[in-house]
Amino acid sequence: MNSMKPHEDRYKWIALSNTTLGVLLVAINESILIIALPAIFRGIKLNPLIPSNSFYLLWILLGFMLVTAVLVVTLGRIGDIYGRVRMYNLGFAIFTVFSILLSVNWLHGQSAGAFIIGMRLGQGVGGAFLFANSSAILTDAFPNNQRGLALGINNIAGIAGAFIGLVVGGLLAPIDWRLVFVVSAPIGLIGTIWAYLKLRDNGIRTPAKIDWLGNILFAVGLTVLLVGITYGIEPYGSSPMGWASPRVLSELIIGVVLLIAFVIAETKVKYPMFRIQLFTIRAFSAGNFASLLAAIGRGGLMFIFVMWLQGIWLPLHGYHFSVTPLWAGIYMLPLTLGFLIAGPASGVLSDKFGARPFATTGMALAALTFVGFDFLPINFSYLPFALLMLGNGLAMGLFASPNRAAIMNSLPPDQRGAGAGMSGVFQNAAMVLSMGIFFTLMISGIASDLPAALYHGLVINNVPSQVATKVSHLPPISSLFAALLGYDPIKSILGAAFLSHLPAHSAAVLSGRRFFPTLLSKPFSDGLNLAFTFGALACLLAGIASLMRGKKYVHGQEAQTPSPSEAVAD
Repeated sequence: MNSMKPHEDRYKWIALSNTTLGVLLVAINESILIIALPAIFRGIKLNPLIPSNSFYLLWILLGFMLVTAVLVVTLGRIGDIYGRVRMYNLGFAIFTVFSILLSVNWLHGQSAGAFIIGMRLGQGVGGAFLFANSSAILTDAFPNNQRGLALGINNIAGIAGAFIGLVVGGLLAPIDWRLVFVVSAPIGLIGTIWAYLKLRDNGIRTPAKIDWLGNILFAVGLTVLLVGITYGIEPYGSSPMGWASPRVLSELIIGVVLLIAFVIAETKVKYPMFRIQLFTIRAFSAGNFASLLAAIGRGGLMFIFVMWLQGIWLPLHGYHFSVTPLWAGIYMLPLTLGFLIAGPASGVLSDKFGARPFATTGMALAALTFVGFDFLPINFSYLPFALLMLGNGLAMGLFASPNRAAIMNSLPPDQRGAGAGMSGVFQNAAMVLSMGIFFTLMISGIASDLPAALYHGLVINNVPSQVATKVSHLPPISSLFAALLGYDPIKSILGAAFLSHLPAHSAAVLSGRRFFPTLLSKPFSDGLNLAFTFGALACLLAGIASLMRGKKYVHGQEAQTPSPSEAVAD
C-alpha cells in the first residue's frame, strides 16, 4: 500500500520529470552527431575520409560514450557517499557548460576537430554524473510498487532519445551545424536550475572513503580496452581491420589485465567502488547480464541501419546523398515509436507481475525481428521494414523498463548509486563493444566482394585500370564511413576534377545516385546477414539470462519474497 504523504507524492513526479529530462538530453546528444557529422565536417572544413583525419571522426563520434562508460560507476559510488542529488546537479551544470562551449567553436580544420573532441569529452563527464545518479534518485523517490513505471519512463527516455537525436540532428545541421550543440544549452540551463531548486536528497548516505586504487585501475583499464576496440575497426597495413595491430593487441591485453587486477583489488579494500558482493543477488546479476547482452545486440545496429538507409536504400529511391542523413532518421521513427509505446506500459505491468515475463518475452521477440530483417532484400519495400522496426522497438521497450526496475529494486538503499553505476557501465561499455563487433562483421562481409565489384564498375566506365585498382583497394571502412556520413563515395574518392576529364556519360553514371549503392548492395547484404545473425543470437542469450532472474525480488521485503541467497535457488 502506498503511504506516501501528499508532498512526497508530488516530489516523486518532480524527480521523475527532471531526471527524465536529463537522461533524454544526454541520450539525444549521444546520437545527434551521427546525422549531423557531414554538416559539422563541412562547417569546420575537415575531410573525415582522409585516413589521417579518421581520428577526429572516431573520437567525435565515440568519445562521449567512452567517457560515460568509464566514469558512471565511480560517480554513482560518489553519489552514495556525498549525496546523489548533489552529484546529479553538478552533472547537469557540467553538461550545460560544455554544451555552451561547443556552440561557440569558430576554429577550422584539425584544431576545430580537436576542440570538439575535448568539449565532447567534457559533455560526457556531465552525462556520466546524470546517468549514474538518476536511477538511484528515482528509486529513492518512488515506492517499490511504482518503480517500474518511473524507471521505465526514465529508461525509455534514454533509449528513445538516441533515435530522436537522429531526427533532431538531421533537422538542425543543414541550417547551421552549431545548432546541434546550441539546442542543448538552454534546455541544460533550465534543467540545472530546476534540479538545484526542486530536487532533494532523501536517500541513505553511507560515510566512506573513496577507493582511489579501484577507481584508477577501472578507469585506465576500461579506457584502454575500449580504445583498443575502437581502433580495431580501423585498417592496419594491408588488412582491412586493425585487430592484428601490435598497438591494438597491446591495448586489449593491458585493458583486460588491469580490469582483472581491479576485480581482485575490490575484494581487498574496505570501501570498494565496485560492490562485487552485489552479484550474489540473483535479480541484480541476471538483470545486468541480460542488459549487457541486449546492449551488445542492439548497440551497433543503429549505425548499421543508418548506413543501410543512407548508403543504399535512400539513393536507390531517388534521394540525393546530401539529404539522406535527415531522411534516415525519419524512416527509423517506427523504432522510436515502439520504444515509447512498450516502455512505460511494461514498466507498470512489471510492478505488479515482476520483470521476468516481460523482459524475457521482449528479448525473444527482438531476436525474431532480427531474423525478419535478415530475410529482407537489400532494396526492400518500406512497409515490412517499418513493421519490423516497430516490432523491434516494442520488443526492446518490453525488455528495458522491467529489467531496469528489477535491477534497482534488488539493491540495498545505501548502495543504489553504486549499483546503478555498475548497471550503467555494463550498458554503456556494451554499446561501444557492440559497435566494434558490428563494424567488424560488416567489414568482413564487404571486404571479400566489394574490391572486385568496384574495380569492374570503374573500368567499364572509362576509369584507367591503375586508378580503378587503387580505389578498389581502399579500406572498406572508408565506404562504410562515407555511407554513414551521407557522402557521395565515388565523388569523394575520385574528386570532381578527375570526373570532369571522363566522358560525360561515364562521369554522370559514376556520380549518380545508383552507381555506388548498386555496387555496395551485394557485399553489404553479406555483412548484414552476419550482423543480424549475431544480433539475434545476442538477444536470445539475453532472454535466457532474463529467464534465470528468479521471481520478483525487492530488497527489504524478504518476508514476502525470497532473500538474495534464497533467490539463487529459486
